[in-house]
Amino acid sequence: MAMINTAIKPFKATAFKDGEFIDVSSEDIKGKWSVFVFYPADFTFVCPTELGDIADKYEELQSRGVEVFSVSTDTHFTHKAWHDSSDTINKIKFAMIGDPTGEITRNFDCMRETMGLADRATFVVDPEGIVQAMEITSEGIGRDADDLVRKIKAAQYVANNPGEVCPAKWKEGEATLAPSLDLVGKI
Repeated sequence: MAMINTAIKPFKATAFKDGEFIDVSSEDIKGKWSVFVFYPADFTFVCPTELGDIADKYEELQSRGVEVFSVSTDTHFTHKAWHDSSDTINKIKFAMIGDPTGEITRNFDCMRETMGLADRATFVVDPEGIVQAMEITSEGIGRDADDLVRKIKAAQYVANNPGEVCPAKWKEGEATLAPSLDLVGKI
């Protein structure tokens, strides 16, 4: 689970997006920020609330140059059926990757091997394909898209401002820190 500051592994998959099946690969994310949102399964309970929450933030994420990919071990056909049958999932505009072999899920080290399902995990990947942030919660704990957006803003700020870091609860426009010997013991 030592994924921070590591490059994602190459992958190819089929996804459902905007009413059609598309091919998606690790090559597609080069040069842009990406978020991979793993979840256990389609047609479940917490998963649609999370994906719907992210769908509500998708336009804002795209305006920041971020592409979103949801991933489960379901097939792209199942994603389409879920999209067609659920008002919450129907509002999703990002790619829903099918990972029935579990290769991508294992590449991100978030497979529950005894069940063949992904953990509830989120990865923020920078334009070089390096994992900058991750979050994994247990089955019953849903994630918050507002906090995901905050983390992406912080990751982008740090990437664009070498020598500065974002403190706890940092919001865009607030003060950052410049780590130095002068700050040791004074925060």
